[in-house]
Parts: sequence; C-alpha cells; structure tokens
Amino acid sequence: MKRKRVRQKKQHPGERIKNFDEVVIGYTEKDAVEEARRCLQCRDAGCRKGCPVEIDIPGFIKFIKEREFGLALETIKKNNYLPAVCGRVCPQEVQCEGRCILKKKQEPISIGGLERFVADYMLKRMPGQNPPIVPQVSRTGKKAAVIGSGPAGLTVAASLSELGHSVTVFEALHEPGGVLVYGIPEFRLPKKIIKKEVEYIKSLGVDIKVDVVIGKTLFIKDLFDMGFDAVFIATGAGLPKFLGIPGENLNQIYSGNEFLFRINFMKAYMFPEYDTPVNVGERVFVIGGGNVAVDCARCARRMGARVTVLYRRGRDEMPARSEEIRHAVEEGIEFRYLVSPVGFVDDGNGNVEAVKCIKMQLNDPDRTGRRRPVPVEGSEFVIEADTVIIAIGQSPNLLVSVATPDLEVSGDGVIKVDGDGRTSMKGVFAAGDITTGTATVIKAMGAGKIAARAMHEYIERKGNGRKEIAGRNRT
Repeated sequence: MKRKRVRQKKQHPGERIKNFDEVVIGYTEKDAVEEARRCLQCRDAGCRKGCPVEIDIPGFIKFIKEREFGLALETIKKNNYLPAVCGRVCPQEVQCEGRCILKKKQEPISIGGLERFVADYMLKRMPGQNPPIVPQVSRTGKKAAVIGSGPAGLTVAASLSELGHSVTVFEALHEPGGVLVYGIPEFRLPKKIIKKEVEYIKSLGVDIKVDVVIGKTLFIKDLFDMGFDAVFIATGAGLPKFLGIPGENLNQIYSGNEFLFRINFMKAYMFPEYDTPVNVGERVFVIGGGNVAVDCARCARRMGARVTVLYRRGRDEMPARSEEIRHAVEEGIEFRYLVSPVGFVDDGNGNVEAVKCIKMQLNDPDRTGRRRPVPVEGSEFVIEADTVIIAIGQSPNLLVSVATPDLEVSGDGVIKVDGDGRTSMKGVFAAGDITTGTATVIKAMGAGKIAARAMHEYIERKGNGRKEIAGRNRT
C-alpha cells in the first residue's frame, strides 16, 4: 500500500517574512515515525551511495521506526558529525533522496527531515549534552593543526581526534563554524544549532582557537615549528566574484558575501536589538541563480524590501535548491529569467539608482552542460533600484596560499591536491571549497573524511620513522 510522504510543518509565508525564525519547523515524533515506516529497507540501498559521507540511511531510519532515537543518532554520527546541520542544508533531493527507490513511483523518503528530527530530538532532551556518549580513546601523542572551522575543518578535526591525535583548529573569525555561521541565514540554519554541533566536536577533545589568521597571525611553517605533525587547510571559498561592468563600485551595491556576513555575523537578523548598517530601501535586485542569491533575496524580503532576482538563464538551469526557490516564491520574491545586467546608474551622489539590463536567449550547452546564455541585440532596458546584491559565486581565499609559496595552486586559486587531499607540501593536506571552488556542505565533509584518513596514515608513518609514500598525481 502506498503511503504519502509526511510533510514537515512550516511557518506560514505571511508570518515568516516578518521574522528570521526557522521556516521549516520539522517533524513531531509521531510524524517522524510515520514517515520512517515508508522506508523499504532496501538491501542494496541507493540512498547510502548518494550520500557523500555514506551514512547508513536504512539503519538510522529503522531505529526511528522502532522509536530508538538515541541509536538512530549514534548510527548517523558514525559517519556525520553535523547531523542537525546537514538535515537542514544538504541538497538531499539530488543526493540520498534522489536515489531513493520510492522515487520511481511516488515521493522519496524525507531522509533529510528524519536526520534533522533525530538530531534535534536528542539535543532537546539532553540539554548541555551531546549524545551519543563521547568515546574514550587512547592518545597517540601526535598533533594535527586544522586551518578553518567550516564543515571540512570540523570533520577532519573530529575524525583525527577520534583516532587519538591531539587536534587544534585555528579560526580567523571570533566564532567557529565558518560558512555555516556567516553564509547561511538564520531561517535556514539557526546559530544555536551550529553552536551545539560545535560543542559536540569540542567534546571529542578538539581545541578551537579563534581570532587566529593563518597567513597573518601565524604561518604554516610556524605550525610545524610548534610541534604539529600535519596540517590541514580548510579555508573555503570566501572571496566574492564580480561582474566587471560599469558602476559596480557605487554605494548600495553589495556582494552576496558581504550582505550575508552583515546579516549573520553582525546580527542584523536580530533587529532592532542590533543596529547593523544594512539599508536595503524599497527595491532590491539580486543578481545570480544559486543558493547564495536566493538566501540574499529572502533576507532582503524580511527587511521589508520588494525583491527581484535577475538570472541570465532559465528556471531549469538555476543551481539553487528547488525547495529554497519555492520558499522564495511563497514569500513574494519575483524571479526574472533570461536577464543580465550590463551596468549600473549613478544617482549623482555615488549611489546606485538603476540597473541597465539586456535580455538573453539560450544557445548550445557550455562546459557545465547548461545551455549558454547570449545577449539579444537591441533588447536593453533600465530598472530602478535602491539596492543591488551581486551573488554570482565565490572564489578561494588566497591568504594562506599567498603566504605559503611552496603550496601549489591552480590559476583560479584552488589548492592542488591528489585524491586523498595531499598538497604539494609534505605533511600539508587540504579539502573542501579551497580545493574545488564553491560546493556543498556535505561534499566538503566527504572530502574531509578522505583527507583525515590520509593524514592519519601520514602521521602514523611519520611516527614509525617510515618514508612517506609519494607519487600520486595531483589534479
């Protein structure tokens, strides 16, 4: 008998545009168990193959069905140290849920919703604690340094600590979490959830030092001089990309990174308690089609603006999650497709007052597989704007690589690594967005797990006085 997918409860659109509270409220215990009962417990589970960190998805869902929520969380945490985060922000529709066998004839299991339920359920019932009980491990006496406390950095730190190594994470900002803290809005990922997940990582024995900028405060050479046996770089892709068109330096034009940083890290979402300088005016235009663009649009909407997203391709080519686009439409955000800006108009006082645009049409696919947008001659037009947010992607932060000449990087600034995260420097590893460009949280975590295994092997070989195995090709 077919069972319909149990929906997670959500805030009504008319209410949620007035606050930064979480949009998706999540499952009740009853609803979670009911949704878990839909799982077919496939022997050759495609869902698990679709998960970058290979969670035993049928296993944890079976425990939910049996109301063994602690065991369900324990099953998840064998592979994923940040379940409350991933249950909220992972693109499950193209990963685990995309491979669910139920998808052939009905809706797939809400794997992300169930993962989130388990993590939240246990945290609420055990305040101040982080189940499951933290395993006690024998310490090896070896030390590893992790640069950056985003998803990849936290994953490597937790993995190496569980293997017995002493791990110190160096974070440039004054709160750990990296892109989880400054790059994702409160209504998608509450800060209190990140803090609880970070506390769990700390409970594994990981030491996190904030306000330390590697490449300025300390250098990689200093870390080795301090006695660290291996170093992992996870500084992400935090530099914004720009359009390179006239007027881009006018006031009231933000990069997506700056806008979200002001909202998240400078606590503009807690207005009027925090008087953060974010003036959006009445008409906001967001340029871009990814998750950052949609996040910026939804933040601006909550600050009272009428918001339009301009995207140079069509709806089918948008890389943003379909759920986030749907939420944005529910919240009254307009999407204008096949439109690209060509310049910005100065109001005479250095502020933007309009966007010059041109219509586009789709041509043959480019190297990404998406159809390439080309301008339509003679189709230029102008739209008035109070604020513009440019969210067309990010590039790697070059601070560490510039300060470390021996570190090989590609032309676009990503650090070159082999399949196990080894860089060109002995004892230095890297993974996440700094090695790939902008990707997802869970993919960074998956790459971090691979790199952690390689680091462990390196540290063990070093401890045994063996020579490092070399010769893997770097990409």
